[in-house]
Amino acid sequence: MAEKGYILDAQVGYLLRLASQRHAAIFQAHAVDGLTAQQFAALVRIGEVGQVSQNRLGRAAAMDVATIKGVVDRLRDKGLVNAEKDPEDKRRVLISLSPAGSALLEAMTAQGHRISRETLEPLTEEESATLLELLRRLT
Repeated sequence: MAEKGYILDAQVGYLLRLASQRHAAIFQAHAVDGLTAQQFAALVRIGEVGQVSQNRLGRAAAMDVATIKGVVDRLRDKGLVNAEKDPEDKRRVLISLSPAGSALLEAMTAQGHRISRETLEPLTEEESATLLELLRRLT
């Protein structure tokens, strides 16, 4: 049976974009020092893995090469990360948290949990767990 019409409000991409926009607005309302969601994700990944190449950081934070470069540049400008040439491969840049970056990550962790709770607030705890599991399966 052929689908009739195209109802935008029933499309996964549209609904995901609306949910993403809602989350972005909540994130910006609670972010510390004007940190963006992408910058926060990069800081979290560096905090998890320690010193990491910029390329690997991009893959770990689900950002393409151009995006991660801009994110790292802005984090460096804010004094939140250190970047140095890999002594074994001068083409590779190694990224690590600066003391200020570590402190901001610690301060932002509680905010990150708050942002997630607020984003999921319309859902029950069970619905939230189901949504997160379904999103993991989509990725």
